[in-house]
Amino acid sequence: MELTFLGTSCMVPTKDRNVSGIFLSYKNKGILIDCGEGTQRQMNIAGINRNKVNYILLTHWHGDHVSGLIGLIQTLGNQNVQNEEPPVLHIYGPAETEQRIEHMLQTCIFENRLRIEVHELHLRKTEIMDILDTEDFIIQAALMDHGVPCLAYRFVEKDTRKIDSRKIDELKIPTGPLIGKLQQGEAITVNGQTIHPDAVSTVKKGIHLAVIMDTGVCENAIKMATNVDLLVCEASYASTIEEKAENNKHLTAKQAAFIANNANAKKLILTHISQRYKTDEEVLEDARDIFQNVEVAYDFMKVKI
Repeated sequence: MELTFLGTSCMVPTKDRNVSGIFLSYKNKGILIDCGEGTQRQMNIAGINRNKVNYILLTHWHGDHVSGLIGLIQTLGNQNVQNEEPPVLHIYGPAETEQRIEHMLQTCIFENRLRIEVHELHLRKTEIMDILDTEDFIIQAALMDHGVPCLAYRFVEKDTRKIDSRKIDELKIPTGPLIGKLQQGEAITVNGQTIHPDAVSTVKKGIHLAVIMDTGVCENAIKMATNVDLLVCEASYASTIEEKAENNKHLTAKQAAFIANNANAKKLILTHISQRYKTDEEVLEDARDIFQNVEVAYDFMKVKI
Protein backbone atom coordinates (compact mmCIF):
# COMPACT_ATOMS: atom_id res chain seq x y z
CA MET A 1 0.00 0.00 0.00
CA GLU A 2 1.43 3.35 -1.01
CA LEU A 3 0.16 6.89 -0.57
CA THR A 4 1.31 9.67 -2.91
CA PHE A 5 0.62 13.34 -2.14
CA LEU A 6 -0.18 15.07 -5.45
CA GLY A 7 -1.13 18.44 -3.96
CA THR A 8 -0.57 19.76 -0.45
CA SER A 9 -1.53 23.43 -0.67
CA CYS A 10 -4.63 25.12 0.69
CA MET A 11 -6.93 27.03 -1.70
CA VAL A 12 -4.18 28.57 -3.87
CA PRO A 13 -1.43 26.60 -5.65
CA THR A 14 2.09 27.83 -5.03
CA LYS A 15 5.44 27.30 -6.73
CA ASP A 16 6.04 24.26 -4.53
CA ARG A 17 2.55 23.04 -3.66
CA ASN A 18 -0.35 22.15 -5.93
CA VAL A 19 -3.95 22.09 -4.66
CA SER A 20 -5.51 18.98 -3.11
CA GLY A 21 -5.02 15.47 -4.43
CA ILE A 22 -3.90 12.19 -2.85
CA PHE A 23 -3.46 8.84 -4.62
CA LEU A 24 -3.70 5.55 -2.73
CA SER A 25 -2.36 2.48 -4.51
CA TYR A 26 -3.51 -0.81 -3.02
CA LYS A 27 -2.74 -4.07 -4.84
CA ASN A 28 -4.33 -3.57 -8.27
CA LYS A 29 -6.66 -0.75 -7.19
CA GLY A 30 -6.16 2.99 -7.49
CA ILE A 31 -8.06 5.38 -5.23
CA LEU A 32 -7.86 9.14 -5.81
CA ILE A 33 -8.93 11.37 -2.93
CA ASP A 34 -9.88 14.80 -4.31
CA CYS A 35 -8.83 16.10 -7.69
CA GLY A 36 -7.77 19.72 -7.62
CA GLU A 37 -6.57 21.71 -10.61
CA GLY A 38 -3.55 20.06 -12.27
CA THR A 39 -3.95 16.70 -10.51
CA GLN A 40 -3.49 14.57 -13.62
CA ARG A 41 -0.25 16.40 -14.48
CA GLN A 42 0.94 15.81 -10.92
CA MET A 43 0.17 12.11 -11.40
CA ASN A 44 2.21 12.09 -14.58
CA ILE A 45 5.20 13.70 -12.83
CA ALA A 46 4.86 11.23 -9.92
CA GLY A 47 4.97 8.29 -12.33
CA ILE A 48 1.39 7.22 -11.64
CA ASN A 49 -0.56 5.76 -14.55
CA ARG A 50 -3.71 7.86 -14.63
CA ASN A 51 -5.63 4.96 -16.12
CA LYS A 52 -5.15 3.10 -12.83
CA VAL A 53 -7.78 5.27 -11.10
CA ASN A 54 -10.73 3.03 -10.19
CA TYR A 55 -12.34 5.16 -7.49
CA ILE A 56 -12.47 8.90 -6.83
CA LEU A 57 -13.44 10.02 -3.33
CA LEU A 58 -14.46 13.67 -3.24
CA THR A 59 -14.42 15.32 0.16
CA HIS A 60 -16.45 18.35 -0.97
CA TRP A 61 -17.10 20.62 -3.95
CA HIS A 62 -14.86 23.60 -3.29
CA GLY A 63 -12.84 24.30 -6.43
CA ASP A 64 -9.42 23.47 -5.01
CA HIS A 65 -10.64 19.90 -4.43
CA VAL A 66 -12.50 19.17 -7.69
CA SER A 67 -11.42 21.54 -10.48
CA GLY A 68 -9.14 18.94 -12.12
CA LEU A 69 -11.91 16.39 -12.43
CA ILE A 70 -13.17 17.16 -15.94
CA GLY A 71 -9.72 16.87 -17.51
CA LEU A 72 -9.01 13.60 -15.75
CA ILE A 73 -12.32 12.13 -16.92
CA GLN A 74 -11.45 13.04 -20.50
CA THR A 75 -8.00 11.43 -20.17
CA LEU A 76 -9.39 8.25 -18.62
CA GLY A 77 -11.90 7.96 -21.43
CA ASN A 78 -9.18 8.08 -24.06
CA GLN A 79 -8.02 4.59 -23.07
CA ASN A 80 -11.27 3.15 -24.38
CA VAL A 81 -11.22 1.71 -27.90
CA GLN A 82 -14.35 2.43 -29.91
CA ASN A 83 -16.98 -0.33 -29.76
CA GLU A 84 -15.44 -1.81 -26.60
CA GLU A 85 -17.28 -1.87 -23.28
CA PRO A 86 -16.50 1.50 -21.65
CA PRO A 87 -14.42 1.38 -18.46
CA VAL A 88 -16.20 2.19 -15.21
CA LEU A 89 -15.18 5.08 -12.96
CA HIS A 90 -16.76 5.19 -9.50
CA ILE A 91 -17.08 8.67 -8.00
CA TYR A 92 -18.13 9.07 -4.37
CA GLY A 93 -19.04 12.39 -2.85
CA PRO A 94 -21.36 14.29 -0.50
CA ALA A 95 -24.86 15.61 -1.14
CA GLU A 96 -25.22 17.42 -4.51
CA THR A 97 -22.47 15.35 -6.15
CA GLU A 98 -24.72 13.79 -8.80
CA GLN A 99 -26.09 17.15 -9.93
CA ARG A 100 -22.65 18.79 -9.93
CA ILE A 101 -21.13 15.97 -12.00
CA GLU A 102 -23.93 16.40 -14.55
CA HIS A 103 -23.32 20.16 -14.71
CA MET A 104 -19.55 19.69 -14.94
CA LEU A 105 -19.85 17.34 -17.92
CA GLN A 106 -21.67 20.12 -19.78
CA THR A 107 -18.93 22.70 -19.30
CA CYS A 108 -16.81 21.67 -22.27
CA ILE A 109 -17.10 19.69 -25.49
CA PHE A 110 -15.70 16.16 -25.52
CA GLU A 111 -16.86 12.61 -26.10
CA ASN A 112 -17.27 10.91 -22.75
CA ARG A 113 -16.10 7.33 -23.18
CA LEU A 114 -16.41 6.39 -19.54
CA ARG A 115 -19.27 4.82 -17.68
CA ILE A 116 -19.37 7.06 -14.63
CA GLU A 117 -21.14 5.66 -11.59
CA VAL A 118 -21.86 8.42 -9.09
CA HIS A 119 -22.41 7.43 -5.47
CA GLU A 120 -23.95 10.39 -3.66
CA LEU A 121 -23.61 9.93 0.08
CA HIS A 122 -26.27 11.23 2.43
CA LEU A 123 -25.14 10.68 6.01
CA ARG A 124 -26.63 11.56 9.35
CA LYS A 125 -24.63 13.94 11.49
CA THR A 126 -22.93 11.34 13.73
CA GLU A 127 -23.01 8.42 11.29
CA ILE A 128 -19.99 6.53 9.97
CA MET A 129 -21.07 4.70 6.82
CA ASP A 130 -19.46 1.79 4.96
CA ILE A 131 -19.56 3.01 1.35
CA LEU A 132 -17.48 0.32 -0.36
CA ASP A 133 -16.87 -3.27 0.75
CA THR A 134 -14.45 -5.38 -1.30
CA GLU A 135 -12.70 -8.67 -0.66
CA ASP A 136 -9.66 -6.86 0.74
CA PHE A 137 -10.86 -3.58 2.23
CA ILE A 138 -13.73 -1.36 3.35
CA ILE A 139 -14.00 2.39 2.78
CA GLN A 140 -16.00 4.43 5.27
CA ALA A 141 -17.23 8.02 5.22
CA ALA A 142 -18.45 10.55 7.79
CA LEU A 143 -19.63 14.17 7.72
CA MET A 144 -17.26 16.94 8.72
CA ASP A 145 -17.95 20.55 9.77
CA HIS A 146 -17.02 22.86 6.89
CA GLY A 147 -20.15 24.88 6.16
CA VAL A 148 -20.82 22.90 2.97
CA PRO A 149 -21.44 19.13 2.65
CA CYS A 150 -17.99 17.66 3.35
CA LEU A 151 -16.78 14.13 4.06
CA ALA A 152 -13.80 12.42 5.62
CA TYR A 153 -12.83 8.93 4.47
CA ARG A 154 -11.29 5.93 6.20
CA PHE A 155 -9.64 3.00 4.43
CA VAL A 156 -9.87 -0.22 6.46
CA GLU A 157 -7.84 -3.17 5.26
CA LYS A 158 -9.45 -6.43 6.34
CA ASP A 159 -7.59 -8.69 8.73
CA THR A 160 -6.03 -11.77 7.16
CA ARG A 161 -4.81 -15.10 8.51
CA LYS A 162 -1.34 -16.38 7.83
CA ILE A 163 -1.29 -20.16 7.73
CA ASP A 164 1.65 -21.94 9.40
CA SER A 165 2.56 -24.59 6.78
CA ARG A 166 4.62 -26.57 9.30
CA LYS A 167 1.59 -27.04 11.56
CA ILE A 168 -0.57 -27.90 8.54
CA ASP A 169 1.89 -30.67 7.64
CA GLU A 170 2.07 -31.93 11.23
CA LEU A 171 -1.71 -32.25 11.42
CA LYS A 172 -1.87 -33.78 7.92
CA ILE A 173 -4.44 -31.24 6.72
CA PRO A 174 -4.89 -31.63 2.94
CA THR A 175 -4.52 -28.59 0.72
CA GLY A 176 -7.70 -27.24 -0.81
CA PRO A 177 -11.05 -26.08 0.61
CA LEU A 178 -10.16 -26.94 4.23
CA ILE A 179 -7.24 -24.49 4.17
CA GLY A 180 -9.58 -21.86 2.76
CA LYS A 181 -12.00 -22.38 5.65
CA LEU A 182 -9.19 -21.95 8.16
CA GLN A 183 -8.18 -18.70 6.44
CA GLN A 184 -11.76 -17.50 6.79
CA GLY A 185 -11.59 -18.16 10.56
CA GLU A 186 -13.68 -21.35 10.49
CA ALA A 187 -12.90 -24.53 12.43
CA ILE A 188 -12.53 -27.76 10.45
CA THR A 189 -12.60 -31.46 11.22
CA VAL A 190 -9.82 -33.76 10.00
CA ASN A 191 -9.70 -37.47 10.91
CA GLY A 192 -12.25 -36.89 13.64
CA GLN A 193 -10.24 -34.04 15.18
CA THR A 194 -11.60 -30.49 15.37
CA ILE A 195 -8.94 -27.94 14.42
CA HIS A 196 -9.49 -24.28 15.24
CA PRO A 197 -7.92 -21.57 13.06
CA ASP A 198 -5.80 -20.19 15.90
CA ALA A 199 -4.06 -23.56 16.21
CA VAL A 200 -2.55 -23.32 12.73
CA SER A 201 -2.54 -19.62 11.86
CA THR A 202 -1.99 -16.11 13.13
CA VAL A 203 -4.07 -13.02 12.43
CA LYS A 204 -2.41 -10.16 10.57
CA LYS A 205 -4.21 -6.95 11.45
CA GLY A 206 -5.20 -4.81 8.51
CA ILE A 207 -3.92 -1.27 8.07
CA HIS A 208 -6.28 1.63 8.81
CA LEU A 209 -5.88 5.03 7.15
CA ALA A 210 -8.01 8.14 7.65
CA VAL A 211 -8.06 11.24 5.44
CA ILE A 212 -9.64 14.35 6.96
CA MET A 213 -9.70 17.43 4.79
CA ASP A 214 -11.49 20.74 5.30
CA THR A 215 -13.25 20.90 8.66
CA GLY A 216 -13.40 22.51 12.02
CA VAL A 217 -12.80 20.40 15.12
CA CYS A 218 -15.70 17.97 15.46
CA GLU A 219 -16.54 14.67 17.11
CA ASN A 220 -16.68 12.81 13.80
CA ALA A 221 -13.07 13.75 13.02
CA ILE A 222 -11.92 12.03 16.19
CA LYS A 223 -14.14 9.02 15.48
CA MET A 224 -12.74 8.61 11.97
CA ALA A 225 -9.16 8.83 13.25
CA THR A 226 -9.61 6.42 16.15
CA ASN A 227 -6.71 3.92 16.33
CA VAL A 228 -5.67 4.44 12.72
CA ASP A 229 -2.14 3.60 11.62
CA LEU A 230 -1.96 6.87 9.70
CA LEU A 231 -4.02 10.03 9.88
CA VAL A 232 -3.72 12.47 6.98
CA CYS A 233 -5.26 15.71 8.15
CA GLU A 234 -5.62 19.26 6.91
CA ALA A 235 -3.71 21.92 8.83
CA SER A 236 -4.35 25.12 6.98
CA TYR A 237 -2.95 27.41 9.68
CA ALA A 238 -0.75 27.57 12.74
CA SER A 239 -2.51 28.29 16.02
CA THR A 240 -1.32 31.91 16.05
CA ILE A 241 -4.28 32.62 13.76
CA GLU A 242 -6.74 30.16 15.26
CA GLU A 243 -9.57 32.68 14.94
CA LYS A 244 -9.12 32.73 11.15
CA ALA A 245 -9.23 28.93 11.12
CA GLU A 246 -12.44 28.91 13.14
CA ASN A 247 -14.08 31.53 10.93
CA ASN A 248 -13.24 29.52 7.79
CA LYS A 249 -14.03 26.15 9.42
CA HIS A 250 -10.49 24.88 8.99
CA LEU A 251 -8.00 23.32 11.39
CA THR A 252 -4.81 24.64 12.84
CA ALA A 253 -1.86 22.26 13.05
CA LYS A 254 -2.32 22.11 16.82
CA GLN A 255 -5.99 21.17 16.40
CA ALA A 256 -5.04 18.43 13.92
CA ALA A 257 -2.56 17.14 16.49
CA PHE A 258 -5.29 17.27 19.15
CA ILE A 259 -7.47 15.05 16.95
CA ALA A 260 -4.61 12.60 16.40
CA ASN A 261 -3.77 12.51 20.10
CA ASN A 262 -7.33 12.02 21.29
CA ALA A 263 -8.02 9.40 18.62
CA ASN A 264 -4.90 7.39 19.52
CA ALA A 265 -3.63 7.59 15.93
CA LYS A 266 -0.16 6.13 15.45
CA LYS A 267 1.13 8.74 12.99
CA LEU A 268 -0.04 12.12 11.66
CA ILE A 269 0.77 13.74 8.32
CA LEU A 270 -0.36 17.34 7.83
CA THR A 271 -1.47 18.69 4.46
CA HIS A 272 -3.60 21.49 2.92
CA ILE A 273 -1.08 24.11 4.06
CA SER A 274 -1.83 27.81 3.55
CA GLN A 275 0.29 29.69 1.01
CA ARG A 276 1.33 32.10 3.79
CA TYR A 277 3.81 29.51 5.13
CA LYS A 278 7.01 29.48 3.09
CA THR A 279 8.54 26.67 5.19
CA ASP A 280 7.09 23.80 7.23
CA GLU A 281 8.67 24.87 10.50
CA GLU A 282 5.87 26.89 12.12
CA VAL A 283 3.13 24.39 11.25
CA LEU A 284 5.25 21.40 12.30
CA GLU A 285 6.28 22.86 15.65
CA ASP A 286 2.69 23.90 16.33
CA ALA A 287 1.57 20.26 15.98
CA ARG A 288 4.50 18.85 17.97
CA ASP A 289 3.34 20.72 21.05
CA ILE A 290 0.56 18.11 21.19
CA PHE A 291 1.64 15.08 19.10
CA GLN A 292 5.19 13.98 18.41
CA ASN A 293 4.92 11.50 15.52
CA VAL A 294 4.03 14.08 12.90
CA GLU A 295 5.27 15.18 9.48
CA VAL A 296 4.24 17.86 7.02
CA ALA A 297 3.44 16.51 3.55
CA TYR A 298 5.03 17.89 0.41
CA ASP A 299 4.11 17.39 -3.23
CA PHE A 300 5.19 13.97 -4.58
CA MET A 301 5.86 12.65 -1.10
CA LYS A 302 5.35 8.86 -1.10
CA VAL A 303 4.48 6.94 2.03
CA LYS A 304 4.51 3.14 2.20
CA ILE A 305 2.05 1.96 4.82
